[in-house]
Amino acid sequence: MSVVTLKNGELTAAIDAMGAQLTSLALGGKEYLWQADPAVWGKHAPILFPIVGSIRDGKAESAQGEVTLGRHGLARDYEHAVVAQSEGSVTFELTDSEETRSAYPYAFKLNMTYELTGPASLTQTFRVENTGDVDLPFSVGGHPAFNVPAPGGEGEAFDDYELAFTKPWSCVAPKICDGGLLTYRTAEMVIDRSDVLPITHELFEADAVMLSEVPDDTLTLRSRVSGHGVKIDFPGFKYIGIWSAEGDAPFVALEPWTGHATLDTEDNVFEHKRNITILAPGEVDERSFTVTLL
Repeated sequence: MSVVTLKNGELTAAIDAMGAQLTSLALGGKEYLWQADPAVWGKHAPILFPIVGSIRDGKAESAQGEVTLGRHGLARDYEHAVVAQSEGSVTFELTDSEETRSAYPYAFKLNMTYELTGPASLTQTFRVENTGDVDLPFSVGGHPAFNVPAPGGEGEAFDDYELAFTKPWSCVAPKICDGGLLTYRTAEMVIDRSDVLPITHELFEADAVMLSEVPDDTLTLRSRVSGHGVKIDFPGFKYIGIWSAEGDAPFVALEPWTGHATLDTEDNVFEHKRNITILAPGEVDERSFTVTLL
């Protein structure tokens, strides 16, 4: 395992080259990132590419042949090469191979950059380049999970936390159904003209909650008691998933997504997935989100 450590004053981050996954984000020695207890959920912050969520039965048709991908794609399962590094920044790279093309028959270059962009902020950037000679369909997403209670919130309970938005709004969230697909048939109004969403374990009984078109592309996971938590800004990501594992897990994942799992009303053509990004040969797509520790 090759881990790169970044430092900016009191802020430190660690990223594992296996999956280019953030494994630590600490301020003043206090850890904000979930530490991957395998008894609960054995990951910290996997990257999602070239799909977010699931496709029907793990398979889809495409212009280049069959796509066969497990949940959240393949990038998290490979070692990524370090191609640039400084004290406060690192860039990883994953390119297609014979093995990746057997599951996802496209040529690509994925660069993941982690940069400490402020005294308490980390920016994570996805850069996808189409290195082939046909259109490249894909989605990307982040999946960082944060400790709840947060540092500074000792003695607080999970239910003391909420999601805070920049203004009151309303959002109907689809449900995750059989096979990991999304359905709007049983969708619920999870936010109704409010600027907060209380966090409870019951909120995640049906898996993740997907919010779309969040006001100003920002939200804050914070304690109503101490105010501690994290703020996430995700311009360029239409969706954000909110998730915690079963069994009263002491974390909440904040997951900016450009796309999402296949809808139960969609066909099995990969290029037809709602909000999928399609890059022409030689084109580049770049998206960033920033986490600020509070």
